[in-house]
Amino acid sequence: MPEHGRPWSYRDDPAVPAFDDGRALFVFDGECVLCSGGASRLMRWDKRGRVNFTPTVSPLGAALYHHYGVDPDASYLLVADGRGYTASAGYLKLCAVLGGPWRLLRLGRLVPERWRDAAYARLARNRYRWFGRASHCALLTPEQRARLL
Repeated sequence: MPEHGRPWSYRDDPAVPAFDDGRALFVFDGECVLCSGGASRLMRWDKRGRVNFTPTVSPLGAALYHHYGVDPDASYLLVADGRGYTASAGYLKLCAVLGGPWRLLRLGRLVPERWRDAAYARLARNRYRWFGRASHCALLTPEQRARLL
């Protein structure tokens, strides 16, 4: 279940607001400290602006989760090349999108997907307990909040 839908199927879904899909879109939990912190780090590392961001509670994020049938409590969502990706497949795709030295992390494909996704699922289930909650996107700077779609 890590790759969802036919390419660009969301364009035909009237419930999904139009967005710049010329770049990957990282949809993250804006209340999870780990998730917001991760989005903040990604924004700093993505010097070329290859990735757009939106929180799960935004109209766009909620519509994309619904479109792909993904449970927002179970995974983040990466939309790249018109497809939705979750769990470990999403992170491997994100490394490809970022390019450069990030591509080396794609060696994670050598670990069986079932194992990668089991580890991811455990982290996702326990993220609030282990890392806590923050107010919506509290870990983002004003400049980073301006990057949200």
